[in-house]
Amino acid sequence: MAFKTLSAKAAAALDQELMSTGAFSIDQLMELAGLSVSQVVHHVHPPSKGNRILVACGPGNNGGDGLVAARHLRHYGYQPSVYYPKRSKNDLYQRLAKQLEDLEVAFVDDFISAMKSTDHVVDAVFGFSFSGEVREPFPAVIQALEETKLPVTSIDAPSSWDIENGPPQAGLGSKFSPTYLVSLTAPKPLAQHFKGRHFIGGRFVTPAIAKKYEFEVPSYQGIDQFAEVGGGSVRKL
Repeated sequence: MAFKTLSAKAAAALDQELMSTGAFSIDQLMELAGLSVSQVVHHVHPPSKGNRILVACGPGNNGGDGLVAARHLRHYGYQPSVYYPKRSKNDLYQRLAKQLEDLEVAFVDDFISAMKSTDHVVDAVFGFSFSGEVREPFPAVIQALEETKLPVTSIDAPSSWDIENGPPQAGLGSKFSPTYLVSLTAPKPLAQHFKGRHFIGGRFVTPAIAKKYEFEVPSYQGIDQFAEVGGGSVRKL
C-alpha cells in the first residue's frame, strides 16, 4: 500500500480536530505519540543491543513526545538520558520532566559528550511545524547527528528537514539521514526523501477522521502502537 502524506497545514488542522471534535486532550496525543516511539525503539533496538538511549528534546510538542518516550523506555529497562536545553514553562512539559526526574533519568547539559556514552539516539528536536533556520543551541546537535555512526530514530521529521521538501540542499542538516523515522498519525511529504526504515505511529485515528483527511490507517498488529511501512511507500496528497 502507498500511504498518502499530510502537509504541515493539514497535519496542524488534524491535530486541532482531534482536540476538538475528536475529544482528545494534548496530553493524550502526546502520550500516545511517545508510546509509539518507545515501542519502535524497543522493536529496532532491544535492550540486549545496548540499553543507553540519548533523547534530544526541543522546546515544543516534538520534544514533549521525546520526554514521554524516555519515560516508557525507562520502564522497559533502558537507561535513557535526556538533553533538554530549552525547557518550556508550560505545565504539561514541566510535569513530563518531573516524571523523568522521579525515575532518576539523567538530564545532560552536553549533547556531544553524552553521545560518546550512548547506544542509540532519539531525535525529538523539531517536528512538522519547523521552518527557517536552526537556532542555538541546536546547530551543534544537528551536526553531531549528521556525523554519528550511532543509530538514530527521528520523531515525525528528521530535525532540520523541511516538512515539504526534505533535507536542506546544502549546509547544516543536508547530510543528516536518520536510521529510523516514526511518522505520527500519517507521513509528511518529507518522508518521500527518507531512505531508512519507516514506521507510522498513532493507533487512535477513527475511520471518519482518516476519510476526511484522505489518508490510510496502517494495519497495526496485535497490541503494537506502530506499523512498519516499506521504503517508497508514500505519495504526496
